[in-house]
Amino acid sequence: ELKRIRNDVGSQLALMECKPRHNTVDTPTLFWAGIPGNEADFPAEESFYTFLGQALCLFVEETNYKSSLSPFGIKMVDRVSGRPLHIDISDLPMKKGITTNRNKFILGPSGSGKSFFTNHMVRQYYEQGAHVLLVDTGNSYLGLSQLIHNRTHGEDGIYFTYTNENPIAFNPFYVEDGVFDIEKKESIKTLILTLWKRDDEAPKRSEEVALSNAVSAYIDLIGKDSSVTPCFNTFYEFVRDDYRRQLEQKNVREKDFDINNFLNVLEPYYRGGEYDYLLNSDKELDLLHKRFIVFELDNIKDHKILFPVTTIIIMEAFINKMRKLKGIRKLILIEEAWKAIASANMADYIKYLYKTVRKYFGEAIVVTQEVEDIISSPIVKESIINNSDCKILLDQRKYLNKFDSIQNLLGLTDKERSQILSINMANHPGRKYKEVFFSLGGTQSAVYATEVSLEEYYTYTTEESEKMELFALAEKLDGNLELAIKRLAESKRNPQSSTT
Repeated sequence: ELKRIRNDVGSQLALMECKPRHNTVDTPTLFWAGIPGNEADFPAEESFYTFLGQALCLFVEETNYKSSLSPFGIKMVDRVSGRPLHIDISDLPMKKGITTNRNKFILGPSGSGKSFFTNHMVRQYYEQGAHVLLVDTGNSYLGLSQLIHNRTHGEDGIYFTYTNENPIAFNPFYVEDGVFDIEKKESIKTLILTLWKRDDEAPKRSEEVALSNAVSAYIDLIGKDSSVTPCFNTFYEFVRDDYRRQLEQKNVREKDFDINNFLNVLEPYYRGGEYDYLLNSDKELDLLHKRFIVFELDNIKDHKILFPVTTIIIMEAFINKMRKLKGIRKLILIEEAWKAIASANMADYIKYLYKTVRKYFGEAIVVTQEVEDIISSPIVKESIINNSDCKILLDQRKYLNKFDSIQNLLGLTDKERSQILSINMANHPGRKYKEVFFSLGGTQSAVYATEVSLEEYYTYTTEESEKMELFALAEKLDGNLELAIKRLAESKRNPQSSTT
């Protein structure tokens, strides 16, 4: 009987990825040392250094995870017990000095539950009063957006899809109060540089100076002459005529700033050009009073011009919104669209975005599944990862052979590596959930689970067949998506019931 028990215990330990060791010679000594009060007699050769959590893992019924006392947070689940927990990964860590910003970097391969988790997170942000703006390239937030749209009777849950008939456009030279601060001038300069230079073509210092001078001179002009309409068209004309004369007076050489090349490359954005609508909008994107907005850019994600420019337009609109909504939490989440701005010319702009977000009670969240892209891009490390104190990783088993590079890039400790590689390795067979790793400031880390009701599951799902089933049912119910979600969830709980 004792032998059977020993074998069973050894088997269970092995399933937990522990290496069972059967002591024989010093068994009486270990038994004696295990009696309360005799711990001093524990043999020194049997001890080793480890973390407190691991040391106590076999002695506590539940993990030591506790709900945060902070009023703001998201609902997750204890991975071991399934107990619901309220965790704050934004405000409390900053108050305690664990993090210096609220920005987040999320990494998870396809199928790891990445979009499901982000749906779960942004919904809770929205329900706690935050303004949420999402830039997506895969229709991951369509269900949640439509649910909010229906619940608010069309007042919120705004879903923009880029089409040729309804493109996203703006006016970079428009400011409501007429004040162009240093940051606004820099953002205009960065936008024009992005249009002018290729990703692999760094501007010369003389070109940057000439462009800065052009932007400043044009802003002075529209401030003095109200007959000049601020837009890209009149900026182009100013550079072509007035600024050209200024350069000639200064004897600026062509090799320092080739104005003809500049005008030729930017001509498609000028009146009559292929993209003349992009930067000459007569109305601004009104994002101020909408709290949940999704920009779906899947149609142009492979377009080398429209994708980065549209992404910048959206980010600029978000920054303008942040400046006006003081004291209100704002969140911008960029899915794979970050690739559109991960160029050398955009590095300063990304840093400017992150700095502005922190200043105005905001959060910038970048989500990706492409490990190769983040490993090979120094811009991602310098501008995005280094400015995101909260790292969130999902199941990384697909990237085991590249995980050393990921660990170095994210600055993960060996303990954090072990936590990440334990994700979804011993999930409870009777529960449906995916585990998520959180690291705050490189000093605190934990693994939680995203476990939700069936109603939430069908709201967040990105499985094409499940989405089609849901939207087909909603169509039968006169477009009532919320009722369709309830009916579908009930039919899965009780297969005898009919969804019709």
